[in-house]
Amino acid sequence: MSSGPAPRRTPDTLVILFWVALALVVLSFVVPAGSFDVQTDADGNLQPVELSSFHVSTDGAPGTPLFRADPDAVGFLNAPFEGLTSGSRMSSAIGIMAFLLVVGGAFGIIMKTGCIDRGVRALIQRSEREPIVVLPLLFFLFSLGGAIFGMSEETIAFVILLAPIIVRLGYDGITAVLVTFVASRVGFAASWMNPFNVAIAQGIADVPILSGAPLRMIMWAVFTVVGITITLWWARKVYRSPEASPVHETDEHFRTMGVTSAAQVRFSARDALALGLIVTGVGWVIWGVMARQYFIPEIAAQFFTLGLVIGLLYLLPGPNRLPANDQARAFREGAAGLVPAVLVVGLASGLVLLLGGTNPAEASVMNSILFALASLLTHLPEMVSAWLMFFVQAVLNFLVPSGSGQAALTMPLMAPLGDLVGIQRQVTVLCFQLGDSLTNLIIPTSATLMGVLGAARIDWAVWARWILPVLALYATLALLFIGIAVAIGYS
Repeated sequence: MSSGPAPRRTPDTLVILFWVALALVVLSFVVPAGSFDVQTDADGNLQPVELSSFHVSTDGAPGTPLFRADPDAVGFLNAPFEGLTSGSRMSSAIGIMAFLLVVGGAFGIIMKTGCIDRGVRALIQRSEREPIVVLPLLFFLFSLGGAIFGMSEETIAFVILLAPIIVRLGYDGITAVLVTFVASRVGFAASWMNPFNVAIAQGIADVPILSGAPLRMIMWAVFTVVGITITLWWARKVYRSPEASPVHETDEHFRTMGVTSAAQVRFSARDALALGLIVTGVGWVIWGVMARQYFIPEIAAQFFTLGLVIGLLYLLPGPNRLPANDQARAFREGAAGLVPAVLVVGLASGLVLLLGGTNPAEASVMNSILFALASLLTHLPEMVSAWLMFFVQAVLNFLVPSGSGQAALTMPLMAPLGDLVGIQRQVTVLCFQLGDSLTNLIIPTSATLMGVLGAARIDWAVWARWILPVLALYATLALLFIGIAVAIGYS
């Protein structure tokens, strides 16, 4: 008996990149190459003198062959390797790929120790008498996690852990998702130091790593307070009238589950020390960037040191000890978890090479595309152009939900486009991080969102209807902060 047609699956990011690469090859036979008259800016980077300095190459459309043996040129089949080996240790793609692997491995060790998990459990256990008190604190902590180290996929495990507890305390599955996944995405969107989002985008855009922190910190505080307010409003509504929740029936599954006991929590002094080390490590990174101008290699070393020190702490005898072999495995698994992002970064760099690279002084299809886009935006106010960049990134996020992958794919185009229409590169990065992150609250192409909703037993359609007004509010706040950034010349 036929079970009916199989459901259509969303194409993998690598499949999308493959078709984009084919489209770019076709484009290279149609669009003529072009270049700009350039000047050197204060940082030594080549910048177009002005939009009108663009001129089309007399050779016309260059065309991209299937294969090239010339080391100075790129063919379609050469693009993956050339993209993966392009750049330097200080920038995309090699530097950023190495950065992702090292930082991913370090956080793999930290998460494997379970110190964050046990800390959250202990917090919940101690707050059962006044459950409403713990919700703002949980939202704050998960938002901080999203801002500092890009907490995302880890929230699936926390939803599995916390959903039964939060429902038994009188709330619902939506509340559990709010204080974990939504909080982490809010922190991710407004981050001032996320290594997998802000740092990568700034590195590709040739903006000092983790610069522009003050405005982003203000934005993070506003976003977090708004999220806490929404969470408390909804939690109180559900607590007073449980039937008002659209997931009241599916929450029955969690009401029949047991609540974690104090004996299972086992939050130790070592866990408390580890959390203190994480806070200290984050402070060290902030100090290094602001006081010593640390860049990708130094920041990677700082995060590695943090993972190493916490790992050594859990080698000591006592409760929750993590043997050295287990830590080595956790480092490998943490790095392996970011291999898809590493491949996307490298292959996206190959796409840029298919268009002729990003040198404005050399004739390329990339320069012609930039000129065409900039010509469309030239007659618009800078603020409107910046807002359009935000919406473009939001739409692209449906196709490329990976933050690092989207940065690698779009920033080589958006950063110089911003230059041409008078938008500071720091503003361009801000448009990217907000557009990339906020729509992850609703897009069904986000594996993390679908995993979280599955863990909370919430249907996507039910969630989409509930979260859409919240997303609209955050999009309005994003446009407000982008407008402020343009108005103050954010750099």
